[in-house]
Amino acid sequence: MASTVDSNIFSSVPALQSNLGILSPDQIELAKILLENGQSHLFQQWPQLGVDDKHKLDFFDQIARLNSSYPGGLAAYIKTAKELLADSKLGKNPYDGFSPSVPSGENLTFGNENFIEMEKRGVVEARNAAFVLVAGGLGERLGYNGIKVALPRETTTGTCFLQHYIESILALQEASNKIASDGSQRDIPFIIMTSDDTHSRTLELLESNSYFGMKPTQVHLLKQEKVACLDDNDARLALDPHNKYSIQTKPHGHGDVHSLLYSSGLLHKWLDAGLKWVLFFQDTNGLLFNAIPASLGVSATKQYHVNSLAVPRKAKEAIGGITKLTHVDGRSMVINVEYNQLDPLLRASGFPDGDVNCETGFSPFPGNINQLILELGPYKDELQKTGGAIKEFVNPKYKDSTKTAFKSSTRLECMMQDYPKTLPPTARVGFTVMDIWLAYAPVKNNPEDAAKVPKGNPYHSATSGEMAIYRANSLILQKAGVKVEEPVKQVLNGQEVEVWSRITWKPKWGMIFSDIKKKVSGNCEVSQRSTMAIKGRNVFIEDLSLDGALIVDSIDDAEVKLGGLIKNNGWTMESVDYKDTSVPEEIRIRGFRFNKVEQLEKNFTQPGNFSVED
Repeated sequence: MASTVDSNIFSSVPALQSNLGILSPDQIELAKILLENGQSHLFQQWPQLGVDDKHKLDFFDQIARLNSSYPGGLAAYIKTAKELLADSKLGKNPYDGFSPSVPSGENLTFGNENFIEMEKRGVVEARNAAFVLVAGGLGERLGYNGIKVALPRETTTGTCFLQHYIESILALQEASNKIASDGSQRDIPFIIMTSDDTHSRTLELLESNSYFGMKPTQVHLLKQEKVACLDDNDARLALDPHNKYSIQTKPHGHGDVHSLLYSSGLLHKWLDAGLKWVLFFQDTNGLLFNAIPASLGVSATKQYHVNSLAVPRKAKEAIGGITKLTHVDGRSMVINVEYNQLDPLLRASGFPDGDVNCETGFSPFPGNINQLILELGPYKDELQKTGGAIKEFVNPKYKDSTKTAFKSSTRLECMMQDYPKTLPPTARVGFTVMDIWLAYAPVKNNPEDAAKVPKGNPYHSATSGEMAIYRANSLILQKAGVKVEEPVKQVLNGQEVEVWSRITWKPKWGMIFSDIKKKVSGNCEVSQRSTMAIKGRNVFIEDLSLDGALIVDSIDDAEVKLGGLIKNNGWTMESVDYKDTSVPEEIRIRGFRFNKVEQLEKNFTQPGNFSVED
């Protein structure tokens, strides 16, 4: 039973005191934490002992989960919430006292000598890396009811995002192991952060597809818990309006990935195994792996503790800018500043025009795309200090200008990219800028929202995401010497997009540019209406003229040459209305589907040398 001191606490809440008899010592301790932190309202409506006892115990089960899943427990959560809500009510500027400047980083140009060298260095380093995919979200905002990683990255082959990511990691693993100086083989760990919404479906997607060729032992799923909602500026926890024995919860944000990695023990294990890098990426950027080898090469060459992948950004574009912030007291950090905060911050710091483009036609502050490469040793040391906790923020929606009541409950949130906020000034924090066409085409907006995007701004839809893949592959092949016909413009789901030749390949065919260049020779051309899917490793394009559809699949021991004139009726693109519910969601949200009129399809299942010519 509770001690006399505890009894004094409980006596102020008779509804709880009368129920102490059903609680275990651990649950009584949790009740005490709640009361000491101003949460007595949670028990006001509790009935006497013997009524709803099971529900009362369920309540403490939830409290135990909320307490154990947050660094420092509920007491720390409520304390931080009170501080942040007080700052929010006062309208306090989180960047008060800081001046912005452009940090130092690496700007890469696709295909030049420096880029090729960085890619090669990145392949060497890949076997020393662990990959972490943040995949806690559903595709509801896209108009897709599944998990986002199950969505097709492109519909020529139907490869989903998760399959593409795994095949890319495996291609890097194989290439890296092949050139390892000690000849050893190492499996690259792959971590997926899931949520209650996505965990079981992600596991099912992996298991039903034999992990897309990856060893199940390489893959770890870490499930993030939600956090308690807050009802008011006093950080009183919000009860579910339909259940007085349940706290309302909401997602805490992808910043949880750091505390999950810390508490999982994986960081120690990786260090012991000789790993050096942790790469974080998000769920629906189909171009990301075009950028990873070279960015990893930059991290290794410049010895960055933190390397943020970035793209050129137009001033005031709705994408955060990577910024160096220096405080009047001498502190400094390199951090992502959200676009709606960057312009006022610049204006307040002696830049009267705010966020404007420089002579390059872009803002001098590169656009953050939320993909991070961290050096493992310093990362683990930092998390040991913080317990994996990331600087949080709160974003309450107030009922009126008095800022005393919320429209609905709020919660603390954290972002993966805010990790550098706690780093010492000695930390080497930089960035790597890549061309947008090569590295960044997120899929996050539904057709209706995308169609409302002002002309010239990115749609970030399933339509634009797929078209960006064909554009990137066409431009890469152009750079390798193939004459790929220029695109045509077309309106799909209310969005005007460039339609390039539908060119796709498996990561094992060409992970880096120097590999792709080796597989292309002679005079090659591909017409705009063409479709080409390369699914084998040793497929060589030599004096090929393609005008139609060509699908080639081959085992690793088959060497296949594609050449000559290949002409057929090909695949046509048919418009689809996203409101047409007779069409599957993953097609509907793109606004088109392929009508496979005619194609040349070749499968090579035996070792040997082969050629494909029509």
